[in-house]
Amino acid sequence: MKIGPIDLELFRHQLVSIAEEMGTVLRKTSYSANIKERRDYSCAVYTADGDTVAMGDHMPVHLGAMPLSVRHVMKAFQLRRGEVAIVNDPFRGGTHLPDITAVMPVYFGKEKAPRFYLANRAHHADVGGMSPGSMPMAREIYQEGIRIPPTILVKGGHMDRQILDLILANVRTPEEREGDLLAQYMSLLRGQARLRALEKRHGSKRLQSLMTALLDYSERMMRAAIQRLPQGRYTFEDCLDSDGITPEPVRIRVAISIAGSEATVDFTGSDPQAAGPVNANYAIAMAAAMYVFRCLIREDVPFTQGLMRPIHLIAPEGSVVNAREPAAMAAGNVEASQRITDVLLGALSKAAPDLIPAASSGTMNNLSFGGWDSIHGRAFAYYETIAGGMGANSRNDGLSATHTHMTNSWNTPIEAFEHLYPLRIRAYRIRKGSGGVGKNRGGEGVERQYEFLVPADVTILSDRRAQGPYGLHGGERGGPGRNALLRGGKFSPLAAKVNFQVNSGDLLRIESPGGGGWGPR
Repeated sequence: MKIGPIDLELFRHQLVSIAEEMGTVLRKTSYSANIKERRDYSCAVYTADGDTVAMGDHMPVHLGAMPLSVRHVMKAFQLRRGEVAIVNDPFRGGTHLPDITAVMPVYFGKEKAPRFYLANRAHHADVGGMSPGSMPMAREIYQEGIRIPPTILVKGGHMDRQILDLILANVRTPEEREGDLLAQYMSLLRGQARLRALEKRHGSKRLQSLMTALLDYSERMMRAAIQRLPQGRYTFEDCLDSDGITPEPVRIRVAISIAGSEATVDFTGSDPQAAGPVNANYAIAMAAAMYVFRCLIREDVPFTQGLMRPIHLIAPEGSVVNAREPAAMAAGNVEASQRITDVLLGALSKAAPDLIPAASSGTMNNLSFGGWDSIHGRAFAYYETIAGGMGANSRNDGLSATHTHMTNSWNTPIEAFEHLYPLRIRAYRIRKGSGGVGKNRGGEGVERQYEFLVPADVTILSDRRAQGPYGLHGGERGGPGRNALLRGGKFSPLAAKVNFQVNSGDLLRIESPGGGGWGPR
């Protein structure tokens, strides 16, 4: 069946628009600020084999990892019409426990096998565990919240109330969680309706041909980008400040070998899995590799599984980039993923010095807290990431106060934040002077100050506090971040990764890192 370039481009945008519309439905029907305001979610479309064929413009760390969750669901069940499975287990394709993935098959007509799968992943503000927000200073995954293997939540078009009640009994904010799970279901239903309309327009056979052509086109574009790089082996290493439990830095090493139109990404030599919650899994390592190599393609290439066909990933089992059970995983998705990205970019900067920027802030500056809101008479739990500086590149200064690389979330607006939670934002501004100096200067980080109006349990999982993000080709490092607590009129420094209790009137200040500079000043 002949498929022209215009046909393929139109089809590609039709599929992407489905993923984007799924995201819009999820955001507009969700309950939590984490999804509605911060947009911490992702949606994608998959073939019957579980290959990604379209993604929304959402979270890279979600999107690159989700295919493994879809495949684990496919392995566990032959999902029927009207069924939806959920999973959050990091050892079955998940990222960390707050990220719950919902998977739905799409059947056409009277066919006995699904032609597509749809999936979305949303970060839930609390899934239980040892501290509110479910991003704790854990030593094992059992402390991090409810762990869900592939489980059928929707049967015959209706939620299984027993399964839902089991989940809600293990979280601090059950009404919010139920609302967000329902929003994920509504998002999948919208995607299903749009795919069925697309099938009526093209027919099943042409639809299959278009999907195959789309995957092959992405593969050709990636092979062409790799082939433009000089042949050879390029290495780089960097580290996380610590795992939060022990004081030693956690080192991540990579060697990227370019041979013809293929690349091998080898993390051999990275540190063993950590005692604390900074461990990543294979899905996260794959997501980072997919994101970084996609950035090598200047054209607006379809973001499909075809991009990964020429890339061979080696992530030794038992290492910090592919941890075994029962490793704690909360910060692997948010902190280790950023450092994996940094080392991949650092290695590629030796192959393509003019294409690769200096390191960005390298941390999502994760803040979670919760407790009892005595003002409104209800429990609360909240989680957010805080922006930092972007690394400079060969042509431009880095952007300031932006979420970079593996995160693509927004901030929670102050008005929404103060309406929903018993806190006040006392300062929110650019952190002047935090960008790394160079021919092109790194972007500035931010300062955000929170005044607590009630006592709360607070956890910070941050990084780049011991040493700022690296510069490239003579550029200087960005300024490291800082955390501090004001109590009794005095600011006291806080560790990069820490859990603590606050009293009413305490003020928390988080200063995020600036990006690295590029080139000598």
